[in-house]
Formats: sequence, structure tokens, C-alpha cells
Amino acid sequence: MSQSFSWVRGGNVTSAKSFLSAGIHAGIKPGKEKDMALLVSILPAAVAGAFTTNQVKAGPVRVSQEHLKGGVARAIILNSGNANACTGVRGIADAKRMTAATAAGLKCKPQEVLVCSTGRIGQLLPIRKVLRGIAQCVRVLQPHRGSVAARAIMTSDTVRKEAAVRLSLGGRRVTIGAMAKGAGMIHPNMATMLCVVTTDAAVDRKTLERVTSEAVEQSFNRISVDGDMSTNDTVLVLANGAAGNTPLKSYDSDLGKFSAALKGLMQEMAKKIVGDGEGMTRVMELTVHGASTEADAKKMAEAVARSPLVKTSWTGGDPNWGRIMGAIGASGARMREELVD
Repeated sequence: MSQSFSWVRGGNVTSAKSFLSAGIHAGIKPGKEKDMALLVSILPAAVAGAFTTNQVKAGPVRVSQEHLKGGVARAIILNSGNANACTGVRGIADAKRMTAATAAGLKCKPQEVLVCSTGRIGQLLPIRKVLRGIAQCVRVLQPHRGSVAARAIMTSDTVRKEAAVRLSLGGRRVTIGAMAKGAGMIHPNMATMLCVVTTDAAVDRKTLERVTSEAVEQSFNRISVDGDMSTNDTVLVLANGAAGNTPLKSYDSDLGKFSAALKGLMQEMAKKIVGDGEGMTRVMELTVHGASTEADAKKMAEAVARSPLVKTSWTGGDPNWGRIMGAIGASGARMREELVD
């Protein structure tokens, strides 16, 4: 089947219509590195998300999970250099202050603002600097500046991670853009990574939740760098309808095209994260054929991907298939040794 979407040259998180962004240095990081970003939808947007499965969840994750229940978002405020994780009641209060300050600047409801933080765990946010940074972000919001925001959320990343795709829905040109960060603590069920996806497609909220969940499962939940899981990982998808298409619902024939484009974009962002992993020298893509179920295939691939013995042999340029067999056999997946090719 031919691909239903095309890649946007120089695409980023503001390639879709009616999105603005800002990226500034607020003083969270030393020097003059950008460390705060703001993404705004001019129109109210349907929103869906996925979060860390770690039982230890950062304050911003808990606040965003709560705000997500409203189903509508106008903005996402993000900071790097401080994860605001393991900071207790104060951490949650600071995350709420970030959403309230952003809402005041944009004249929307705090519940329509989501918040993401990434960086060092266990330190309180320098909240005064953060609040001043939010005011500055609001002042310098611009269209078509998504790359600035993408740089502002980087921590140990060495390159910006951004892309966009285009497709046609009901005769309307629709764009989906994204930015992400992540280089360490990357293991299936996301990990220390953030990804923000924007689209000018109109999508029913429940439908957006379903296709987002499916795309995350087939992208970010299938990567591994160091096997560690973070406290802050977040994927957020905003759909503001500025393209003017008829809102997509679960029974629409065009939904498959949109879902494929969203999945393709998330898979590209996941690959960018793996390619920029801390200490990365090789990128391997694992494919399992002939498993009894998709769940068994995933178990086998994950066992191989996280095996220290397999990874050290690959780093040394030795395929050492015996270690791969050992990892598969210990994966807990159903398999028949005599049928392994």
C-alpha cells in the first residue's frame, strides 16, 4: 500500500496552521542555553496524551494528567534543566503555578494549559525564574518558530528532534508536526522523553485518544537505549481543526490515513531519539517474524534489546547470535527453538 502522507521539508511543531511557539533562556540552566518553551494553539484544540508508567511520577505529569481530563488545550509550557520530580507537594504546586501563570498571560483557563519538565531529578524548580520566563515566552510568541522551542527542551540531546508530515483529508490539506527530546533513560513504555505533536486536522476527542494510544504503542513504546525508565515521560497531541476538514470520527474512511501519518511521524521521532542516545555508537532495528502473537513478538524484541550481553557484543561488532537466542529463550514468550531461523 502506498504511503498516504509526505514529509515536510524543514518541518517542525509549528508547521500546522494556527500554532505559535517561543523558546527562551529563563536561567534554569547555566550560561545562556534556552531552557523554556511555550507552544500555543490559537484555536481551542482537542488533546490526547500518554505518560510514564513509572509509579514515581513528577509533579508536571500529575498536573497534566488531571488537566487532560477536560479534553481541550490551548497551550503547553515546558522547561528543561530541572525535572521537578521527587519534589513532593511543592513540586505539584509549582507545576500548577506554571499552568496558572501561562493561562493568565494567554487569557485562558489554567485547565487548558499542560506542563512538561525535564532535567535533573530531586531539585526544586527556581520558580521565580520560571514565572518570569513564562511572561517572556508569552511576549515573544511567533508562528513558524518551532525549531526554537525544540532547542529549548533539549537536555543531554545533541540535536533538535523535529519533523512534520502532510496529507489530504476530505480535500483539505492537513499537517501534523512534532518536536521531541530524549537521549538517556530510554526504555519501552517511553522513558525520559517528551514529545509534543500538533495538527490542524479536526479530530473527535475520543478518536484522537485512540489513534494516539495506538501510535505511541507502535513507536515510543518500542525503543530502548539504556533500559532505565523515567519519571517525566510525556506525549501530548493537540488537534485544533484549523485545516477545516470535517471532524474525524472512528467510522470515517479517512481515519486510516490520519492514523498512518501520525504513527509514521511518531516512529520517526522515536528513531531520532534512539539515534541520539547517550553513548550511542550503533542503532539496531529488531523485527520478529512468525511469533504466535504480537505480544510474544514484543517480548522477544524487548528481551534482546535490553540484554547487556547482546548490546556489548553488538558494540564490539560481533553479531553473536548465541546471545540473541539466550535472550529470546528467557523472554517469557512462547517459542519453539527448532523453528528459529
